[in-house]
Amino acid sequence: MVTVNDILNYMNTLAPASMKMDWDNVGLLCGSHSQPVQRILVALDPFESVCHEAKALGADLIVTHHPLIFKAPQTITDSTSLGRSILLLAQNVISAINAHTNLDCAPGGVNDVLAQRLGLQDISVVFPTGITEEGQPWGLLRQGNVQTQPLTAFLAHVKSALGCEGLRYADGGKPVSKVAVGGGACGGELMQAVRAGCDTFVTADVRYNQFWDAKELGINLIDAGHFHTENPVCPVLAEKLQAQFPQIQVILSENHTDCTKFF
Repeated sequence: MVTVNDILNYMNTLAPASMKMDWDNVGLLCGSHSQPVQRILVALDPFESVCHEAKALGADLIVTHHPLIFKAPQTITDSTSLGRSILLLAQNVISAINAHTNLDCAPGGVNDVLAQRLGLQDISVVFPTGITEEGQPWGLLRQGNVQTQPLTAFLAHVKSALGCEGLRYADGGKPVSKVAVGGGACGGELMQAVRAGCDTFVTADVRYNQFWDAKELGINLIDAGHFHTENPVCPVLAEKLQAQFPQIQVILSENHTDCTKFF
């Protein structure tokens, strides 16, 4: 019998909690360690629609990248989406596990998958934070090489590879050759990409002044959206869970998509 704790322990081998940022909230955030698991739903976010999808599928557990709870709520009622989500999970005996910044930093996690999806070669960790027991460097950003090309060609490639409806970008005045990536809101890591000698940085949630900083620093900065830079890890995570626990069913969310639209 597979339990929530078995899944949690396996998740900790993929993305140890020790790799998370200090402010983050990861692990089992709702449910029971001893609960039997026969069906898992994997999604980027544990939003209310995903919780309803888990109920409809008869899932015992949702595994997500983003946490169900960032900061402790003062109340859990049906007057908020978070409250409704927690109540729905509890009432239907559905547990919730997440791996957030630890999965961003871990080998084979969000940013390795993003780099691979974009076709980068010779992928490595930008200024590693540490080394695993197996001798693998880990850290937040990844870097790699592409065949030298105009920025416009690389923009078209990013849009196609990630399935984005649109991109925001700043032209640093250089062709694309050495690329850094940071899924989600990694605009604050711009200087890390510059120090690593990258001519291009792909991330999301970039602020106005960060685009100007990039232009002045001479680095191409591409905002491909939070959802689209992180969601590629979900099918990879689902495949790993299914391979590790072949006796249970692992389902990738079909309902959860990006709510950001372009007019």
